[in-house]
Amino acid sequence: GGSYIKAYGKRLRGELGEDKKRSAAKAWSVWEGSTSRLIPPPRENILSKWAGDDFSLAFARIENHYFTGGAASGGNGMAGFFEKDGWLLEQDNLATIADIPTVIVQGRYDVVCPAVGAHDLHAGLIEAAEEAG
Repeated sequence: GGSYIKAYGKRLRGELGEDKKRSAAKAWSVWEGSTSRLIPPPRENILSKWAGDDFSLAFARIENHYFTGGAASGGNGMAGFFEKDGWLLEQDNLATIADIPTVIVQGRYDVVCPAVGAHDLHAGLIEAAEEAG
């Protein structure tokens, strides 16, 4: 099965032509600029920064590369830099880091990274530390 992230990757790498590459970059970048704030700035401000040819292409390609695992995973479509989504929250991996003093910071107005991630990490670290004794 396909994915939107992989489909955008093909476009952002220019595999479907220069016009599609630029169009995909602008769409990706403007969407990100529009959704990554609690109170978005006026559309003109978003377009002036996020829709520029050079900025949109660089930003969208970097983000797409990260979302698909990029070089770290051989481009196999795994998100981020862990082996798979949720990898850090697996019990064995939590146990490995449970004794490391940790401060978890979740932005009050972070609309991109759900607060449940910070909550799940906190709960998992407490459980792993209790099991370790």
